[in-house]
Amino acid sequence: MFRIALVGIFCFSCLMSSEVFAQAKKGDKKYAVLDIKQVDEDFHFQGEYYGLIGTDCSWCGQCAMGLQVVARGDGNFIASLYNGGLPGNGWDQSQRQELAGTRDGDVLALKGEEFLVQVKKGGKAEIRDLSGHLLGQISKYQRTSITLGAKAPADATVLFDGSSVEHFKEGKITDEGLLSIGTEFKKTYRSFRLHVEFRLPYMPYATGQARSNSGIYLQSRYEVQVLDSFGLEGIENECGGLYKQKRADVNMCFPPLAWQTYDIAFVAPKFDDAGKKIKNAFITVLHNGVPIHQDYSIVAKTGGGKQEGLDLFPTKLQDHSNPVRFRNIWIVDLSDQPDPAYCVPCQPVLCDRCAK
Repeated sequence: MFRIALVGIFCFSCLMSSEVFAQAKKGDKKYAVLDIKQVDEDFHFQGEYYGLIGTDCSWCGQCAMGLQVVARGDGNFIASLYNGGLPGNGWDQSQRQELAGTRDGDVLALKGEEFLVQVKKGGKAEIRDLSGHLLGQISKYQRTSITLGAKAPADATVLFDGSSVEHFKEGKITDEGLLSIGTEFKKTYRSFRLHVEFRLPYMPYATGQARSNSGIYLQSRYEVQVLDSFGLEGIENECGGLYKQKRADVNMCFPPLAWQTYDIAFVAPKFDDAGKKIKNAFITVLHNGVPIHQDYSIVAKTGGGKQEGLDLFPTKLQDHSNPVRFRNIWIVDLSDQPDPAYCVPCQPVLCDRCAK
């Protein structure tokens, strides 16, 4: 039976959004949609599916399977199959199986090395072997992070709740009451616990670093990547990665237009009086309630971040020209607290040492 331990699952119809970003025309890689009412037909096939297959197999019996379907524009799709369930919810960490295919009306046909998948409009997907034998049917779900809507603790500073950008430099609020990219915290922090909620636009024609790119740049030095990496491998420059330094332990990226969460505990590096680093920074990150970095020692600044040093710089919400949106941002300043001996996240929130 499929256990929901870290992430809640709700029906797909619960997804809501009310903004459209008319930056480019359909077919352009910069084409981005922020309003569920403006999406194309492909969007309704994209998403996550889960169920049991092998119902008539007398040898192995039933087994759970997860499917992530990714729209690539004009009826083209890629997909990944996962043994045991979905990433963070049952997947056994074995090699994901890649598929590709096209949509013809209300039916999407996908093919991989071992399976044929037929996804039908309405939220059902049939799994078959290459000879066409039906193995089972799985259903579409919309997962929700267990830390979504997390309330700020008493000792936290609420940086953004939709009412003001007083804590941000050149911050801009959208008509929806959300925070736009291209801003930074006015106050600097050495060590802290941070909660951020973000939403990726639907950009079916974009790929790689052009697909819903932003980032949480801690101290302007260390980037926790924000990107539409739904259904992909989850490498160092994809969503949840410490940019080009360490990939997430599991790719927990949700589909675009779903709200997602980062819960970050950051312990600043230490320097001697001469400015030489004597201890690396450490970080723990939960992505959608699931640990993706656990007490990781950050060996150096990431990507184009500022060089490490004694000076403090603000945390940034990177502007990469894509309309990523943010909400419910709060921070607990731990700069004057002793470093934790270790930080292993509990479920569903950060460990007691980080929370103090």
